[in-house]
Amino acid sequence: MTYSATGSPAGLPSDTTPEPPSRGPGILLGLGLGGFVDGIVLHQILQWHHMVSDVEPVDTVAGLEVNTLADGFFHLGTWFLVVGGLVALIATWRQGRMAPSWSFQLGLLVMGWGIFNLVEGLVNHQLLGVHHVRDDLGAPLSWDLGFLASGVLLTALGWLWHRRGAAALEKTRDTSPEI
Repeated sequence: MTYSATGSPAGLPSDTTPEPPSRGPGILLGLGLGGFVDGIVLHQILQWHHMVSDVEPVDTVAGLEVNTLADGFFHLGTWFLVVGGLVALIATWRQGRMAPSWSFQLGLLVMGWGIFNLVEGLVNHQLLGVHHVRDDLGAPLSWDLGFLASGVLLTALGWLWHRRGAAALEKTRDTSPEI
């Protein structure tokens, strides 16, 4: 980005205050990174389930191959969310918006992770039934409800953290001298 002699981004009038940062990029990044945590920790490290383990059991080589392929497509989707979030973040900075504070951005990341847990838990665990958080110990509904509760908690905590950062940015924006 180029800047004018007054210090404002080129293309912006020197008497305007930059717009606040966009929320979209942070939420997209949180959705993608939350998906990576789910896939890496629950699918690969703990091996509690795979993407379609309730449809195609993993106790045969063929079943494990199908589930590994489905996990790969899942990870590809989460990768696209992260790339989309990064592209959107750079685009907002190139528009001359304010840079987000740490609490503004990290709150959105945590909120996006919580939204991921809610959507994934409702769609894949409850509506489609393609897998549950954990089937091997019995009572998969209790594990699924815990996963949904983590989504609610992450979303609420992220929103509160984000709001704190947004309020601080707004206060800074309101008290800063015109550029």
